Amino acid sequence: MQFTTIFFDLDDTLYPSSTGLWEAIKERMNLYMRDRMDFEPAEISRVREKYYIQYGTTLRGLQANHEIDVEDFLAFVHDLPLGDFILPNPDLCEIIAALGTLNLIFTNADAAHARRVLKVLGVDECFENIVDVNAVAPYCKPMPESFEIAMRAAGESNPARCVMIDDLPRTTRAARDAGWFSILFGQDTPHPDADATLRDWRDLASILNGTVP
Repeated sequence: MQFTTIFFDLDDTLYPSSTGLWEAIKERMNLYMRDRMDFEPAEISRVREKYYIQYGTTLRGLQANHEIDVEDFLAFVHDLPLGDFILPNPDLCEIIAALGTLNLIFTNADAAHARRVLKVLGVDECFENIVDVNAVAPYCKPMPESFEIAMRAAGESNPARCVMIDDLPRTTRAARDAGWFSILFGQDTPHPDADATLRDWRDLASILNGTVP
């Protein structure tokens, strides 16, 4: 295998999007903007979409245009009973551990949320480090600078040895532009914004070894 370092997205990647957890997090963002920042309810969806497109995340847009306590925002939006949404996945840990690579979480959430998710999934021992939204500040995925910071955090200097697994095409496209091998999670047909697609984690090793297109 030519790859030494794999960056895994967190939400809607390490667990299925069908769990509804990410939707619940987005609803918490809406509540925060309404109750803590006095946004008009009718405006929240439009503003969030604008910030998502322009800045990469709702948080980065709020930081750029409003007074916001970042730690308070992150704590509020992730204050959810994770066990109501996701379940342990011991098979995933076995698959990742067998790769023989340096494995990191690369997420636009914060490390506290990532650690909670990993613990519930039972895969916390499979990852060496978490590159979170605070670690790459003032950037975030899919900004090119965030990939440079993530590589430094991993101690990797060669982008060709890096892999990004993410559920968002704009992130896999940015990773590919950065010279990484990009895998779009949640699909099993080719996608123009990724080098490969993945739906079943059991296929990951074959993709990395070049035996699955």
